[in-house]
Amino acid sequence: MKKIETIKTIGGIDADTDDLLMQCFQNHTSYNEIKKLEKYIVLGRKGTGKTAIFKRFLNQKDYDYFCFGHTFSDYPWHYHDKQAKIGVPDFDKFTHSWKYLILLSLSKILLNQDQSLPFDNNSLEMLSKIESFIIDSYGSRDPDVTQIFTPSKKLKVSKNLKVDLGILKGGITSEGVPMEHLPTIIQEVNLNLTEYVIGSLNPKNQYHILFDQLDLGFDPTNSEYYNRVIGLLLAAKDINRIAKEKGKKMSVIVFLRDDIYNSLKFEDKNKLTQASATIIEWDIPGSHTLKELMERRLTQVLKENDDEEVKWEDIFDETQLMTGKQSKYNYITDRTFLRPRDAIQFCNEIIKAHKLNQEKENLINNKDINDAKAEYSKYFLDELDDEIHKHIPKYENILEVIKSIGYHQFDMGDFNTAIEKKKYLFAGDINSYESLKNLFEFSIIGYYKAGGSGYGGSEYIFKYKNTRSQFEEGAKTYRVHPGLIDFLGLKRATKPR
Repeated sequence: MKKIETIKTIGGIDADTDDLLMQCFQNHTSYNEIKKLEKYIVLGRKGTGKTAIFKRFLNQKDYDYFCFGHTFSDYPWHYHDKQAKIGVPDFDKFTHSWKYLILLSLSKILLNQDQSLPFDNNSLEMLSKIESFIIDSYGSRDPDVTQIFTPSKKLKVSKNLKVDLGILKGGITSEGVPMEHLPTIIQEVNLNLTEYVIGSLNPKNQYHILFDQLDLGFDPTNSEYYNRVIGLLLAAKDINRIAKEKGKKMSVIVFLRDDIYNSLKFEDKNKLTQASATIIEWDIPGSHTLKELMERRLTQVLKENDDEEVKWEDIFDETQLMTGKQSKYNYITDRTFLRPRDAIQFCNEIIKAHKLNQEKENLINNKDINDAKAEYSKYFLDELDDEIHKHIPKYENILEVIKSIGYHQFDMGDFNTAIEKKKYLFAGDINSYESLKNLFEFSIIGYYKAGGSGYGGSEYIFKYKNTRSQFEEGAKTYRVHPGLIDFLGLKRATKPR
């Protein structure tokens, strides 16, 4: 094994730029569930590994495996928004436009990638109709999916699709339906395309259409954003159901931040969640651990032989306990949101501190970890800000209230007293319960629960440790997340009476 000081990092925290992502990918339970077509909505906090799974799907290559991924950094939402269907509930008005986008994405695979097609005479006929419609309407077998709703496009449905154009006005013919009129006939168009596209899929092959980075442009005050996301989930549900009924191994997979998903409101959401959603979680009973993931990365950068495996204890001196009699692994993960991103960043800062330690030992010791905390805390707060600022405007003022308490453990009385002293930070009255509930939702604080879980012990409940946990109105004592204690300058004790 190489010496620790010979490496710079164990990888990056951004899946788009992490050179070790594919070599060190962990087959998480969520990945296995969507690969087996058991689930298709992938939820998780930012940094839990959603984009890693997205990239894993895209990078897989095989003769009978096909995948198309959508990201929305440059997607023309203003064109898509014009496709909203009139006369249906708001949450459903984008469903048909999403179906159209999904069906055209599948068509691109069928016409340009799958060499096994047509697999029988029926699929030959349906594939021919798809090809005619795509070429006649977009001028290419392989159209740019970001341009499919461009106003200059005209759909030619005459010989390809069975669509009643009688409801259109102004002398519009089947030889050229302007894009602005697509919402009027899109339901019929999709019925035709669904039959042809699903019917053309080779039942021996596997097909996936992926949607990631839906949080780009997220605005909690914009109802249209929520309607678009709901429409995508409903479209995925319908197309996945039809594919399953037809015996095709195809799925539309949606990757979404859990805070955004939790904000959505639509009919039968709970049924959809229970049947179709998988949550990426680490270090909970029955799940994969961040230690396993870190060991894969440590092995990749430190091994000298191909068959060499580097274990956590080969790098971190676990014979020496940290403050609070914690192992180094527990001490580190307690200061994260149990996300790969946080663990990677903390370990990178620890490696940097180890290299600067003039009295460094062979293994990483307590001093290395303590020296790394300041830089890691800055990262941790920046990550939190990126997630929370749209949900809770001026949340930093609430942190100032917590900071003024001076202790990492406090009760409602302490919080109310601190708010009174800091009321000049706020334009109006502050609801203490709602403020603490918001902080809990983003795991800035946890609350004390007598009896707890498991064997009846008491515990502090944090959202990041159990995404299904709810804030308890009757809670009396609260604790700040360990990753924020040093940055906020809090004492590790209960505020004295």
